[in-house]
Amino acid sequence: MKSEFKRFGLEKQGMLVAILEVLGAIGLLVGLAFNPIMLLSAGGLALLMLLGVAVRLKIGDSVLVCLPAFSFMVLNAYIFYKALPQ
Repeated sequence: MKSEFKRFGLEKQGMLVAILEVLGAIGLLVGLAFNPIMLLSAGGLALLMLLGVAVRLKIGDSVLVCLPAFSFMVLNAYIFYKALPQ
C-alpha cells in the first residue's frame, strides 16, 4: 500500500486514508444500530472512494484498475441513499 501511495504522489496521506477507511468500516457496523452514524460513514466512504477513482484516473490508470474503487463508491452511495430518512 505504501508503494501505491508513493506512486500516486500521496505518501503523506497514506496513514490518514487508512485510518479513515477503518473508521468508516467501524461506522457502518455501528450504523446498523444508529442511523446518523450510518449516513456519515457511508457518505464519507463514498467520497473517499470518489477521490480514489479521481486520483487513479489523473495518474493515468486504466478504467479496469479503477473498477474496485468505483464499485465501493457506488456501494457506499447506495447505502447512504437507503439510510436517508424517509
